[in-house]
Amino acid sequence: MLSESHDRSQRVLLVTGLLGAGKTTALKVLEDLGWETIDNFPIRMLGQLIGKPGENSDSLRPPLAIGFDSRTRGFNPLEIIERVKRLTGRDDLTVTALFLDCAGQELERRYNETRRRHPLAADMPAASGIAAERELMEPLRRWADMVISTTEMSSNDLQQAVRDRFATQSEQQLTITVSSFGFSRGMPPVADLVFDMRFLDNPHWVADLRELTGKDQAVADHIREDEAFAPAFAQIRDLLLLLLPRYELQGKAYVHVAFGCTGGRHRSVFTAEQIAQALRDAGFSPTLLHRNLGSRAADLVEGSRTR
Repeated sequence: MLSESHDRSQRVLLVTGLLGAGKTTALKVLEDLGWETIDNFPIRMLGQLIGKPGENSDSLRPPLAIGFDSRTRGFNPLEIIERVKRLTGRDDLTVTALFLDCAGQELERRYNETRRRHPLAADMPAASGIAAERELMEPLRRWADMVISTTEMSSNDLQQAVRDRFATQSEQQLTITVSSFGFSRGMPPVADLVFDMRFLDNPHWVADLRELTGKDQAVADHIREDEAFAPAFAQIRDLLLLLLPRYELQGKAYVHVAFGCTGGRHRSVFTAEQIAQALRDAGFSPTLLHRNLGSRAADLVEGSRTR
């Protein structure tokens, strides 16, 4: 987290490291977190990119992540360090350097797996190129503010490590949608979790309830009277309270939970309403949508009277 004195400063993150250690993955995560990202940038032009002191000082600029590596033309780690040191003294900038490291054997495995040739290996084995690059990059590794070793990390592990270091609390918040729909009118095109509520007694076949919806108290009472509703609802609620924090930890930005019944007007609507409230009580902020709430009640759509 940045201190209040840096609230209006331009955040600049330099992302570098060994080829194959995960720079592209890190930059993609930063982009998802709202950073402006540039990869393979010639560091000699860093001053021109950032601008002179005082430029755009009246506007809050988004954080900037700049990726570069040993393939950059004229790459010289010591010159890069000197250039960046001149920027770190500016009051309008907060400059940080991240170095992504990885053990040689793991890098060899990755190169073999992708069948890519190491840029510094020429006609030699990948191990020779990796060793030459490690020696070249060592000054940057020693100088970097943060070093992340990805040797034992999966791509998901690295993504989470980057989020942990560079996402604000608001950026990490999971966006949850709870919806209802009718199977007879088609499945929702995008839903992560779908629960079929057609095992409950169908209010459509109760004359006084047919034209009502799951938002009406009489329909709610009817559904609650079904002995299967309470235990099923409790298990669905508990499952979601288990899964949603895990999705958030894995970096999932959106989760859509859909509840379906035959017509999408009674059972699914009521259950979606109740689940949304349960999630609010647990500290989440779901968006609630009812796709077929305004659809016409029709016997042909509802099918058998037993459901």
